[in-house]
Amino acid sequence: MRTLQLAVLFALVGAAGQAADRGVSLFDGKTLQGWHVAAKPADRDKSFWSVKDGSITCDSRGRRDHDYVWLMTGKEYADFDLALKVRSFRESGGNSGVQVRSRYDEAAGWLDGPQIDVHPPGPFRTGWIYDETRGVRHWISPSLPGSAMEPAQGSQEWKWKHSGEGDGWNDLRIACRGTNIKTWLNGLAVADFNGAGLLDDETHRKHNVGLKGFIALQLHIKDDLYIQYKDIFIRVLR
Repeated sequence: MRTLQLAVLFALVGAAGQAADRGVSLFDGKTLQGWHVAAKPADRDKSFWSVKDGSITCDSRGRRDHDYVWLMTGKEYADFDLALKVRSFRESGGNSGVQVRSRYDEAAGWLDGPQIDVHPPGPFRTGWIYDETRGVRHWISPSLPGSAMEPAQGSQEWKWKHSGEGDGWNDLRIACRGTNIKTWLNGLAVADFNGAGLLDDETHRKHNVGLKGFIALQLHIKDDLYIQYKDIFIRVLR
């Protein structure tokens, strides 16, 4: 009996240590407490974002008549490590993403700041960085002039699972340090972006983004999307 009790104790201590290493959970697995929808008035009450099966779920299937709709944290973050799991579904196309150091302009109905792309229809894009800041609005890692990215321009080595493939979940990690943003997808390094001269330039200072701001999950305009996020942990450094 004592051996069993010690085994349980060591397991609990180990789990607590792992949780501490990951930082603080941003999602309680049951509610959207700590999050809120940022969108134009016409889209705020359409319930695209909810909790289902213990996951933050975005469901716009059959409802393409919408603008961009973000689910945003109530707190701002500067330097941090962010880890989360993403699950996509083959029958659902559409684009999502994780905004970091971003800020919503109510008057303009826009969320300025860099976004780590999540694009299940073309996983080679996932983990790369698109800057949604007005006055920029293009890929910054890799550096491309617009919103398009061809397979040869994205990751040549990547792993992605849809629902029903293995456990169906993908691990996305984001590290922000000063003007540097790094990303990993399923353990593979994707972006290592030195944003000095960009994330701290006049355009980003004008919108107060790039170095500090909110985290948000994106529903892309006019997309028919079904996607889930869970196990969202942040370790704050500054």
